[in-house]
Amino acid sequence: MSEPDNLDERVTRLERDMADVRQDAAAARVLAGAADRDVSEMRVELRAHTRSLHALRETQVEQGREMREGFAELRGELRGEMREGFAELRGEMHEGFAELRGEIAGMREGFTTLALGQAQITALLSAPPDQPEES
Repeated sequence: MSEPDNLDERVTRLERDMADVRQDAAAARVLAGAADRDVSEMRVELRAHTRSLHALRETQVEQGREMREGFAELRGELRGEMREGFAELRGEMHEGFAELRGEIAGMREGFTTLALGQAQITALLSAPPDQPEES
């Protein structure tokens, strides 16, 4: 066994060690409390970021829907304008072709008149000079 003097020394050392252990435990509790606060703050920030991301997603979904609706409306307007433009163009083409047909008919009449006139001139030029003119 141990000697009694040695026991006093051992108890004193244990008491000193216990004081150190108590200080270490107190420091560990302070550090644990600070870590808990840090984790709590991080959770608060993470929740705030998550809410921001959800709000951003909702905004993007809404903007996407608005863009699709706007493009659909624009396509409808463009189709209507194109149809009107093509209908107007067709009408102008039909009018132009009708006018062209009329002008071609007039040219044919003119060519016929010219051909008759040239035939008369040719007949007059081909007739002998001593024959009287036919009227």
